[in-house]
Amino acid sequence: MYDALCERTRKTNVFDDYYECEHPLPFLHEKARDPFRRLLRMSRANYCELVVDAFVGRLEVAGFQSDAEGKADQRAWALWQENNLDSGSQLGFLEAAIRGDAYLMVSPPEGRRTDYRITPEHPTQVITEAKPGSPGEDAAALKLWMDDWTGRLCATVYLPGNIYKFDAPEPKTGGKPAWARREVAGEQWGGTNPLGEVPFGQLANRPRMLKPGASELRSVTGIQDRINKTIADRMMTQEFAAFPQKWVTGMEIPVDENGQDIEPFDVAVNKILIAEENGAKFGQFAAADLTGYLKGKEADVHDIAAITSTPPHYLLGSMVNMAAEALKAAEAGLIHKIYQRRRFLEEGLERTMRLAGIASSQARIVWKSPEWRTEGELVDALVKMSGLGVPREVLWERWGATPQEIERWRLMNEQALTRAMDGDLAAGYGPKPGATEPEPEAGP
Repeated sequence: MYDALCERTRKTNVFDDYYECEHPLPFLHEKARDPFRRLLRMSRANYCELVVDAFVGRLEVAGFQSDAEGKADQRAWALWQENNLDSGSQLGFLEAAIRGDAYLMVSPPEGRRTDYRITPEHPTQVITEAKPGSPGEDAAALKLWMDDWTGRLCATVYLPGNIYKFDAPEPKTGGKPAWARREVAGEQWGGTNPLGEVPFGQLANRPRMLKPGASELRSVTGIQDRINKTIADRMMTQEFAAFPQKWVTGMEIPVDENGQDIEPFDVAVNKILIAEENGAKFGQFAAADLTGYLKGKEADVHDIAAITSTPPHYLLGSMVNMAAEALKAAEAGLIHKIYQRRRFLEEGLERTMRLAGIASSQARIVWKSPEWRTEGELVDALVKMSGLGVPREVLWERWGATPQEIERWRLMNEQALTRAMDGDLAAGYGPKPGATEPEPEAGP
């Protein structure tokens, strides 16, 4: 597993570099690279970051909803909030979109902690091995990290029944670690795994049969290189050919004592050219046309938009007088991609919550809608659905309320109804001044 983790890290580091705008410098002849290195660095326009952020920015867990008796959804949401997974899940989704996979680790209660601990794990530090013939089950996992205190490479191997810990001096480039037992005070080496399962939920981005998750940038790095090359060529043209070159005829060129021609003019935008000869004529060549470079770059950006289902106006920044229907049509590909990717990410989240003692049948994950609608359009649709007899709770969910908000609104309505039945004529106008809002019942 160590070799597999190192190999995957080596391959996915390329996509991480592209996301971080560490693209390879555009190609130039070897003799020209050093003089133009400044222009080459300025030529990197990072569209890869936009592609990933447009996708990940619409992945957000809104809460949990119980499909069975009890208050498992409230317990699941409390666990989610206690482990700061609003931000932690976003970190996992981002790494999965860049590198293809990320992980959530579940640790049992320990010490003063009375509930499970869930932490996002980087795909360069964790790898799992599936159990043959048992889809969704892992046979083993490896967690790898460098201890900043000791400077040693640490590894923990998780099996369903046991946990084994190792460490080694940091290996030299190309070498393999010399693993030794890592003894931890108060723990037995090779001790029992308290969960009875490999404690990781895998967040896989667009996996395939017999293939792991894949980066969103896998198909666009070459196009990003084309864009950078086009920008580099345009900048060099601007530097040396965009300023119109001047010419003069009917003028004798002065020479120095060695018979070498002397440049007669210091041409600049704030200088006037004067010649003493009566027949001298001045003119200028046409400036270099940059239109071809601009159109070439725009065509490449459209290729990225088409391949990644990213709305073109996200990448080009051009959104002038777009109608609501046109905007919705432009984002249809991105919305479809989000729904498709969420199916696989949800499997990893469900496994994570199951390891923490909450099955998906007890608390279903609820996502925020990735679709964009105007408030007027949405309210109009909900009013029409209400006329068809759709329950209020369903309308609130369609509006975008979280399960926690829905429960709070339901209790407020019940409280208002109780007041009205008791003869309070002001019950329909909201809670009494100074009254506290009802709190949902605590979970088991």
